Amino acid sequence: MFEPPEQRQLPAAGHRAPSAAAPLISDDFTHHGHLLCGQTSFSDRSRKRATALALARCGAKVTAVTRTQTDLHSLLQECASITPVCVDLADWGATEAALKDVGPIDLLVNNAAFATLQPSFDVNVKAVLHVSQMVGRGMRARGSGGSIVNVSSQASQRALREHAVYCASKAALDMLTKVMALELGPHQIRVNSVNPTVVMTDMGRLGWSDPEKSKTMIDKSSMTSGVSLPVDGGFQAC
Repeated sequence: MFEPPEQRQLPAAGHRAPSAAAPLISDDFTHHGHLLCGQTSFSDRSRKRATALALARCGAKVTAVTRTQTDLHSLLQECASITPVCVDLADWGATEAALKDVGPIDLLVNNAAFATLQPSFDVNVKAVLHVSQMVGRGMRARGSGGSIVNVSSQASQRALREHAVYCASKAALDMLTKVMALELGPHQIRVNSVNPTVVMTDMGRLGWSDPEKSKTMIDKSSMTSGVSLPVDGGFQAC
């Protein structure tokens, strides 16, 4: 995917990507370039908007990508330091042209998603692959490593009624994340997915605004419980 098979160097079992000495926890992103990929919305209640603002407030140079110009305009009114890019990520030619001069990028957040059949796989999976390939090449060329975060969903791991396409696309994204971690790990590029439950964004409200339907999915006091979260340097992806 990111390297021709004959050039690819797979890590041995137990491989751990080297890490530079750094504080265990830091919220200082000053002098780091970040590319934040949204798609459906950067509206006032959007998870994508909150992520962009949080990174910017920590000193990151944030580029926000979405297809909705009005959302970018309101985002800039709240944080003028963010660089806006208006493009439809489902259109790869337009995306490549729009992002070719963006960078350098240290952190890529793939947070685009659709729940409908057409363009779900184009955005939820193919756009993640395309943008990650572009950003990953830059990370490798600089030799300084980096991080890619794919925003997936718990729907990738459990079947949900009336969400066949969304569940399937997010399951594909989880496996794509593992393959990316395997192939980019030797270049000190970490790739992980975050799999949240329902978040009441505009898209979330469309499917889960009925309290009776959502009561087993949404509980602000216990979003993380009963989880086995491997912190193993990507060993299980090998």
